Parts: sequence; structure tokens; C-alpha cells
Amino acid sequence: MVSQYVYDLCHAGATVSSELAKNPSDTPEKIIERLYGSQKPHTPRHPSSSSSDNGDKEDASRDALQRAYECGQWPRDKPSRLFLRAFADSLACLDANPLAGMVSPPLMGSSGVVPLTIIAPLVSLMHHCANLIRKARKEVFFITCTWKASIAQRLIRDALVDLSKRAGQRGERVMVRIMFDQPGVWHALDSHQFVKSSTYDSKHVQLPFPHEIPNLELEVIGLHTIFLGTLHSKVLIVDGVTAAVMSNNVEDNANVEMLTHLEGPIVASIYDTALITWQKNLKERPSTVGQAQTTDKAVEAGATRPEALEDPHYDSDLKEEMAYANQGYDATEKVSRLEAVNHQLNLPIKNHIQATGPEISDGKEMTPYFSSMTSQPVPMALVSRPAYGPLDAGNTYVPQNEAWLSLVRNAKRNIFIQTPDLNADSLLKALAEAVKRGVEVTYYVCFGYNDAGEMIPGQGGTNEQAARRLIALLDGDEQALQLLHIYNYVAKDQDHPIHHSFKSRSCHIKLMIADETVGIQGSGNQDTQSWCHSQEVNVMVDSPEVCAQWRWGIEQNQNTRAFGRVSADGVWKDANGIHGQGYSGDPGMVDGLVRGVVGMVKKAMA
Repeated sequence: MVSQYVYDLCHAGATVSSELAKNPSDTPEKIIERLYGSQKPHTPRHPSSSSSDNGDKEDASRDALQRAYECGQWPRDKPSRLFLRAFADSLACLDANPLAGMVSPPLMGSSGVVPLTIIAPLVSLMHHCANLIRKARKEVFFITCTWKASIAQRLIRDALVDLSKRAGQRGERVMVRIMFDQPGVWHALDSHQFVKSSTYDSKHVQLPFPHEIPNLELEVIGLHTIFLGTLHSKVLIVDGVTAAVMSNNVEDNANVEMLTHLEGPIVASIYDTALITWQKNLKERPSTVGQAQTTDKAVEAGATRPEALEDPHYDSDLKEEMAYANQGYDATEKVSRLEAVNHQLNLPIKNHIQATGPEISDGKEMTPYFSSMTSQPVPMALVSRPAYGPLDAGNTYVPQNEAWLSLVRNAKRNIFIQTPDLNADSLLKALAEAVKRGVEVTYYVCFGYNDAGEMIPGQGGTNEQAARRLIALLDGDEQALQLLHIYNYVAKDQDHPIHHSFKSRSCHIKLMIADETVGIQGSGNQDTQSWCHSQEVNVMVDSPEVCAQWRWGIEQNQNTRAFGRVSADGVWKDANGIHGQGYSGDPGMVDGLVRGVVGMVKKAMA
């Protein structure tokens, strides 16, 4: 049940972004203090009590869902019961910390559309981000975790230079704010450290100097909450009207990633999250604050209907961008589809590998850019979490985790998950209970992803170790085991999983879909770090149409379903029963600690 306190929070007239619009000289940090009081670094762990409409609780559940419904700003169509349950469970976290969801409570439940989804190698996602940045008129807000000198970084740099030229031609200036995770000694004093423009040419930053972008006002913050509070969010907001929520960092790697392009009132919610994350003084007036319409009155007026969102010129550009991006994966007179895909997946890696998968038939083309537009705006909610630095696991009662658990607990038919790692104990237990009650559970993980870090005691273990724990929780229940399907990621050009240590084919998508109706996409992994420590941003979408397009895109752009199913013991093996090359086995606590520390040192020195 949504408490009266949380109910009142969601109906308050003020938000961080609206207050900043009234007084631009104020700081988000001071506004947060004024609206919500001093925010402690962690939220107490509370027993999870997922909404349910079973048995004697049906009436109470109906009331709880109605209260949750009244706490959001929805489109014309009422959200599904499954969505409202997850939203109600997420709202409950605000009792202890009003900003546990990293968004002002009135903006947590909203609506919007998803004109475009991208499932592709990292650089393809960054091309879209660069295109959005170039078109900015007033403001760009870019938040990511890792920022490294790379093709991805150069795309953003070049886009900023081009944006400055365009702004100069209009006689205008554009505000650009960039944040990335940057742990250092000074972060022990203040988690937010401004990056000096004199260091923009350093090998790690490589942003344009002020004289290269005379028509931009660029501010950069390195953020890290000591010790484990990583800034893991990955979002781009342009002019307060367009947002990209993505899984990727700014670096070069072998990952296939996922990005959703969002428009409508939900963008104002994401912008509010960006301001809360920034906290510090903003040099110039945040020109887009308060401009995005976020109320149901705006929806009734048609402000977020697709026909009002459509700008013919912009739509033309988007369709052209989609067609251009996808043609690189298609056959030509000289290369087959398989060869074209192999070429694209080899582009970001140093050591190219040959294709081993079957030729790609008609209808199975790799299609990285695809439409996920709906005829009407759909219910959406931000289900995120704040950073938590201490070395314990005292910060798990947050909207992100409660939304995930709620969907798993309340799904009636099926659950699909794709994530690099899946080892969070709370999720494993919930998945076990789901299959025991007859829900089909399918999840895709990456073979060997971050094994060095995951095998350190307290980090959840490797994907194989976690799979064995999940299988053990089923106690030999054959019916339940038949409903559990675990896969290791297989790239579109391959016929087997490739261990992450080879840096040639990996997957970094973060997605959960329940009952083919409600999906959660964003930056949060299903591992201990994301569940307990990192700041994450995720969007929950209530739409069978969008979820169907996402599932289509997942299967269309990889071969996991065909070749990635693990054996009964939770470990992938080939047709001869041989483990995949690089398999790390099942190290004990001491061995895991030693191997993990050595592996992390090697990673840091790479």
C-alpha cells in the first residue's frame, strides 16, 4: 500500500526541476534539501511486500493499485495491473528516502513513446547519440559510467564541435553538461568533482577545448561515491524533449548494447534525474527546465500524441538514419549477410574472428535499428536507484530492485531477462519461486562476463555459479526445471558462446520483460554491484506492442536462442560435452579471491 506520506509526495506541486526553473541561481543540492530534507547515503533494508491480488488480499490489493494509479501522470489508457503492482512496490521505497528513485516523486510515474530502439554494437548507439547532439538547440545533458579515448568518444567530440558551428550560425549558445564515473582521492571529500578545461586533452578525457567550441558552454563533472558507489547510469537528454536510455559506456569494446529513444513527458522525468545527479550550481540557466509537458492535461491536449510529436523533417531524418544503419548489415553483390554482419561485429575489436554461424536467411536479417513506436503514448515509470558507497549490502530497498522483484513475483506466464551477469541472491530466489508456480523463465547472460570481479567473495559469483545456485533452489522439481531456460549469449555471426576474456563477442544489454507486457530497460545489471551499490537509471514501459518489438529485436540480432542453451548443470557445453574455452570452473572462496584480485589488477593495467 502506498502510504499517505508517499501519496502526498507524489501530489506535491514542486519538483527539483520546477523549483530550479523558478530560481535558476539555486542549486539542485539545495533544492533537494529544502524539498526532501537531508538525504542519507543509504536506505534501510525493509522486508519486501509485493502487491498481490490473490486470496484474502484482493480488496486490499485493489485499493493499493488505485492509490498507485493516483500517484502517476498517465496517458488515456490505464496502466495494466502488473505495471501498477511494480509501480506501487517501487513507490513504497520512498517512505524511507523520497529520492530513492533518483527523481522527484511527482515525476516518477509518467508516459511517452519509444520511436526507436537500437540493439547493436556500441558504436552504432553512439552514432545515434551524436546525431541527437548535433541537432540540439539549447541544451545537452550526457551521463555515462566509463569515458575513455575511443571511437565512441571521438563521435561525441566531433558532434560537439559540429554543434558549436551550427549554434554559431544561428547566433546562439548551447549548454552542454557531461558526467562520468571518475573515482579518485578527492572524491572522498566530495563525490562531485568538476573536470578542469585545461585537462580536456588528457588521454582519458579528450574533449574539445573551449576555443574549439566557442558557441557551447561545456561543464564536466567526474562523480564517484567512495567506495563502491559507481555512477553507472547512461542517459542523454537533448533540449528536454528527447532522451536516450542506454546500456553502453563511452569506450570501444566487443559489446552488443541496447538503446531506447524516448519522447513525451517521461523526458522531463529523466531530466529531473539528471539535475538530481548533477547537484552542483549550473553556470547558465537550464534552458529546458519546465518546458516538457508532464501532466495528464498535456496528454489530453494531444501534446504527446504521435501525430503531435511527428516533425516531418525529423521523422525523415530518423527513417534515413535507420535505413543507413541497417544497410551495413545486409548482403551486397560482393558479400553475404553473414559476411556483412561479421565485418560489422569485427570493426571495434583488435583481433578479428571468422564467422562460424550459419548463413542468414530471408526474414532473419540483423536489424539493429527498428521502430518501437505505438499509436498512443504508453504508461512509463522511472525505476532507478542512488549510489551507495559503503562495503556492505545495506542499500537494496530501492525502486529498481523492487520493480524487478515485483514483476517476477506477479508474472503469470513468462519472464525474459537479458543481462551481462545474473547473480543477485534476491533475484535468484524470486526466479526459483516463479518457476515453481508455473511461470516460464528464460534468461540470457554473457559467457565469462567480468568473471574476475564476480568471483570475489561477496560479489555473487560467476554466471555458472549463479545458475547452479538457482538450479539447486528447485530441489529436483522436474516440472520447474522444464520451465527454466538459461542461455549464454551467441553473436549473430557465431554458432557458440565466446568467453568475455577474448574480447571479441560480448553482450551488455539490460532488459527484463514480464508476461510480454511490462518491460524494464536501462543501465542496471542483475548483479550484486547494480543491486547494492551503483547509481542506475531504468525506464519501465507498460506496452505489449513495445515489448513485442523488443523481443523481436533481441532474437533478430543474436543467435543465442539457437546455440546458447546451457546444460542441465548450468554450464554451456558443445555437442561433444566440452566446456567453452575460457570456462573458469567453480573456484572456492580463497581461490576466487586470489583469481579475482589478480584479474582485476590485470584489468586496471590494461
